[in-house]
Amino acid sequence: MYTALVPVDESETRARRAANVVTSLPGKSDELNVVLLSVSEKKQQPWFTEAEINTTEGQPDQSVAPESVDVAYEILENHGASVEKRYEYGDPPKRILAVAEEIVADVIVMCSRRQSPTGKALFGSVTQSVMLESQRPIVLLMDE
Repeated sequence: MYTALVPVDESETRARRAANVVTSLPGKSDELNVVLLSVSEKKQQPWFTEAEINTTEGQPDQSVAPESVDVAYEILENHGASVEKRYEYGDPPKRILAVAEEIVADVIVMCSRRQSPTGKALFGSVTQSVMLESQRPIVLLMDE
């Protein structure tokens, strides 16, 4: 089994690109396990309502996510991969790295947003932190 971790934000375009890259990975599609991870720094994001948050565990309802997660899920499921959706709260780079370790990810597939010259030179802060701290291979896709 080959396991890929795909952190997904609210961008359907980035989610679609990441999912398509995962489908192009070598190996049989039925041997591909993908975890789509949506991390929120806050307990409430626009796509979660108060009723949808399980406050006792600090985790959102697993059936609720930004639409971008569903876009990636559909692509990967149609490819024949085993797909899991995960939603967590906390510092995004730390959660991405922790989940990668927990699931023993063979690769992390991430999309990065280009920022203005006054921002990060090439990568967003989440992407940069994951790249600098990860002990796992990373496939990085830049915004077009």
